[in-house]
Amino acid sequence: MAAKRFSGEVGVDIRDSVPDWGPFVQPQAPPGSPNVLMIVWDDVGYGAMDVNGGPIETPTMRRIADAGIRYSNFHTTALCSPTRSSLLTGRNATSNNMACITEGSAGFPGFSARIPFENGTMAEVLGQRGWNTYALGKWHLTPADEMDMSAWKARWPLGRGFERFYGFIGAETNQWYPNLVEDNHPVDQPAQPEDGYHLSKDLADKAISFIRDAKMVAPDKPWMMYFCPGCAHAPHHVFKEWTDRYTGRFDEGYEAIRSSIIAKQQDMGLLPTDVELSPINPRGEPDISGPDGQAWPRMDFVRPWGSLSEDEKRLFARMAEVYAGYVSYTDDQIGRLIDYLEQSEQLDNTVIVVVSDNGASAEGGPDGSVNENKFINGIPDRIEDNLGRLDELGSPTTYNHYNTGWAWAFDTPFPYWKRFAGYEGGVCDPLLMSWPRGIAARGEVRHQYLHAVDVVPTLYELLGIHPPDVLKGYTQNPIEGQSFATTFADPDAPGTRTQFYSMLGQRAIYHDGWLANTWHPPMSGWGGFDHDVWELYHLDRDRTQAHNVAAENPELLERLKGLWFYHAGIFKGLPLDDRTALEIAADERPQPSRPRDRYVYYPGTSEVPLPSAVNIVRRSFGIAAGVVIDDENAQGVLMAMGGVGGGLALFVRDRRFHFVYNWLGENIQALTSEVEIGTGRHLLTAGFRKTGDQPNGSASGTLTLFYDEEPVGSSEIVTQPGPFSLSEGLSVGRDSGSPVSPEYRPPFAFTGGVIEAVAVDVSGTPFVDHEKEVLSYLMRD
Repeated sequence: MAAKRFSGEVGVDIRDSVPDWGPFVQPQAPPGSPNVLMIVWDDVGYGAMDVNGGPIETPTMRRIADAGIRYSNFHTTALCSPTRSSLLTGRNATSNNMACITEGSAGFPGFSARIPFENGTMAEVLGQRGWNTYALGKWHLTPADEMDMSAWKARWPLGRGFERFYGFIGAETNQWYPNLVEDNHPVDQPAQPEDGYHLSKDLADKAISFIRDAKMVAPDKPWMMYFCPGCAHAPHHVFKEWTDRYTGRFDEGYEAIRSSIIAKQQDMGLLPTDVELSPINPRGEPDISGPDGQAWPRMDFVRPWGSLSEDEKRLFARMAEVYAGYVSYTDDQIGRLIDYLEQSEQLDNTVIVVVSDNGASAEGGPDGSVNENKFINGIPDRIEDNLGRLDELGSPTTYNHYNTGWAWAFDTPFPYWKRFAGYEGGVCDPLLMSWPRGIAARGEVRHQYLHAVDVVPTLYELLGIHPPDVLKGYTQNPIEGQSFATTFADPDAPGTRTQFYSMLGQRAIYHDGWLANTWHPPMSGWGGFDHDVWELYHLDRDRTQAHNVAAENPELLERLKGLWFYHAGIFKGLPLDDRTALEIAADERPQPSRPRDRYVYYPGTSEVPLPSAVNIVRRSFGIAAGVVIDDENAQGVLMAMGGVGGGLALFVRDRRFHFVYNWLGENIQALTSEVEIGTGRHLLTAGFRKTGDQPNGSASGTLTLFYDEEPVGSSEIVTQPGPFSLSEGLSVGRDSGSPVSPEYRPPFAFTGGVIEAVAVDVSGTPFVDHEKEVLSYLMRD
């Protein structure tokens, strides 16, 4: 936006001068400009919500659809960070350097997880044109090494054009104990779960307050809000009364319910009457292998409902009930925001866009999970463990996720799920649009092939904005999507002609109604991309990819394969990466500081995100807390890492100090000092000496507690093969998230003394061998 020239006159005396405020006042949007509310659901498949024929009640989404348009053929990227980058910039994911989620970044163009400043966000553009800009909920567009308080904040929401932010920076968060950030700093949640707290409600409250804050002063100023609840990403957390609303509704199973979903979709006009329902395990998964005999990924298949025991059916049905309650509750909270807009007479002039960022999630695996963090650690769930915790599902004690059968059902009628960029189940998602003042259509359906990159140029057209050539000093790259505003009035207007896909080893290209894709399971570790089998589907006639017509159309397939490589060159789509989740998580990435043998942490500070904290995975470590005990009844957390789904904590209670290692939420390994703690200055130490590796990747060894220089307890433990969490970090003096141990209620802040510092040593040398050195180090640091 070019600076305005001063057109007044400057004299010696202000009385003889002519003022001109033009160059100095804040930007103002044209009178009557609409607000923009973009609602981004997480992991909600095409056929989950009733607004798209699904079994989950979402009256707020129906309300939005009835006031506008449903799009039956809208597409995303199959993963959250890539889709969200496209929704905010109008560029393809790899053009945004978001080939994967931010935690899966790699040191290549297209893969770095750093959106170029040459790809300006809608918030950056609208903020300079006179809109207030707000982001709430999930962000997931900041690289992992820039999420801590030492980091450059240019890639946080406020750095990318949003004036206010309230939510969580990473991929997911506990809905009962979220890792909250307000603007550019972490904050505590305003209440606890037992007091009625849930993140979805908190976000709705904050969204209303953001708008009110500005409207009290400037009632005519428009705003743009990017509202992204954690729902329905794992963990699936919700109040029991919302889950119980669905009791018995999923007892028929995920295969049977798909028939009723597709029938409703056809009745609603979303799908043609002759569309075929994709079968589960269409190639006979998991009993198939790759071209070189590689095993099919053990997480990516569905156990047929008829093969389940009655207990398993009961467990799986409850998982679906929890998920449904979670979605319905969040829809209800979004409804409070819509009600506010109506009551304040803003709704008629608000453009509302509703999408899901990808298909339904299969991270729960074929058996579902009480702790979704097992997927990241490469550990399969066991049915017997999950059955034992059936009544806890959705509660603060779990980190749960449904099984793959429900992912397939909630993606009805399409095959596969999130992560599968070559199949409609991964990339075809709901899109709703309404603008009562500007869009005449009410309750109508459109069938154009569209993509997430098309949303921004459409909104720019509606707002009458031409994106700038230069933004914040950066020459802007072309927007790669195209507006679909003509479809509002014309059901036969053209949609997207060509769309490129590349993700986790899968490739696909859409062009003029055809889709060519590779049969290569994502995150499989297969490699051998030169031997990939290409498939061809005529999506205009075969929405569910039921008929591979590659053999009948070899020339067309070759042209589309060449088109894929052409776009891969333009959009930075190479190299291909199909590594497993554990391999991706273990890859070396930039860190805020160089790795060292000893890390020192202090009380009264913000939580340190795990990617920026000391790495103790599969290695020996020691944790030493320097404390001054003033009260013999001192108690509280000295240091905690992770949370209910996996972590460790060192804490004081009942005049003793305790160490807990929570192995993936199912094995609470606890050790208590054999002696009581006296008043005065002490060093309380937990040292782990690794002695071996387990077949599942865990490390085994001996954990010893030391009270000053004396050992006061020892036990054999096993540690996790991978990270504790994608969301909960390291904190000193309290447990800032969900509780690592069931023995205390968070935050369980330390009282009755002073924590001077906590040192974590990963040099491999036991602390007992240099006790005095550690003590003096803590005291002088």
